[in-house]
Amino acid sequence: MVCGFSAKPAELLKLKRRERNNMRDLKHLIFFEKLLQETNNDLVKQACAEGRLALGWDCSYIPEALLNVDGCFGVRLRAPGCTSPDMATYYMTTRSCPYSKSILERAFEGGYNFLAALLGQECCTTMNRMEHYFEYCDLIPNDKFFVACIDMPIRKTEWHAGYYRRQIEQKIIQPLEKTYGVDFSEEQIRKSVELHNEVCRIITEIGNLRKAENPVITGYEFHVIQLVTQTCPKDLILPYLQETLEELKTREPDPKPWYRARILIAGSEIDDPEFTKMLEMAGGMVVADRYCFGSLPGREEIVLEDGKDALQCIADYYMWGNQCPRAMGAENIIGRKRYLFELAQEYKADGIIVENMKFCEYWGYERAQDGMWFYEGYNLPKRIPVCQIEKDYTSAASGQLRTRFQAFIESLEIKQIQANQ
Repeated sequence: MVCGFSAKPAELLKLKRRERNNMRDLKHLIFFEKLLQETNNDLVKQACAEGRLALGWDCSYIPEALLNVDGCFGVRLRAPGCTSPDMATYYMTTRSCPYSKSILERAFEGGYNFLAALLGQECCTTMNRMEHYFEYCDLIPNDKFFVACIDMPIRKTEWHAGYYRRQIEQKIIQPLEKTYGVDFSEEQIRKSVELHNEVCRIITEIGNLRKAENPVITGYEFHVIQLVTQTCPKDLILPYLQETLEELKTREPDPKPWYRARILIAGSEIDDPEFTKMLEMAGGMVVADRYCFGSLPGREEIVLEDGKDALQCIADYYMWGNQCPRAMGAENIIGRKRYLFELAQEYKADGIIVENMKFCEYWGYERAQDGMWFYEGYNLPKRIPVCQIEKDYTSAASGQLRTRFQAFIESLEIKQIQANQ
């Protein structure tokens, strides 16, 4: 439901701030925000001090659920605050994905010196090139450090699922066993999945709160919480997540919904919560996050089925559930549009913002397709308003984005008014 306001933009912001004060800040929000200020945050430092292995990863194709095994923990790579990747641009040119360049720049700065290994993928040429520079330029001061890149299939069949499992075995499990002696026994893998599933259960329950007409959590808060689950050791962040969930169960919402429109965001890497905050300051409540750092998909529990070993269950989950636009073929392309449509219906989104990082070939095509499909209602039950944006890694061009957000939200309000006449 769109909530209409007659106030001018400046008055609207004052009204929103006044109303938002009625909903008390989450106890751990400032702590979570601090953890996101750098990749080598306090919880990562604590785990490394305990002798645990930090495994960097940078793509939703990497089996995150496997990385909690036997003294290891996964850290999804980010480069908060990186606005001038000058050194990385020298190596990768100006027309390269700004996310990849920012990660490489932070590596040159020493921001990932704590890593034991970098687990990447070969499906995106620019990111794969960035990953190999970690080794070519000897950026990590660890004699055992290595980079391993899986080759993710572009189709989804039983054979390709088997191929994906073999990639995990050859590119992740075997190097870690050989280099660090990591135990990937069935027992250890199941423990890793169980810890991952506990985090997923909490994030799913928190995320479902966004379905309410008057949610007790904002999209910005959820974005921050989701990011810390990817960038911190899961066992160390888990107690804070559990406490936050219990807090949200008793949290009182604002007297009335503060937002003007409910928005679903789809796209590539969005690991800057300021992006979400900017949209919500324009009046758009982010109710669903279908982007590379989001929870949809990615925070569903992995079912450990009878008759399958844990590794096969992991491989099946990431093979069949991933919604990356790299998966080609009419069935996969149409399936992604239907998935977005179903999310919009489930979370009662008034409109969709489809984003792509500059120079991202996969999401560039996907963004254009989504805009046309939802505008025309092609092969879908009905049309949904779509706003297409292309952005840099950070929200440096905030003025332009803010204008686009405001215009889109106003258009949604007009549509709602016309529909009610």
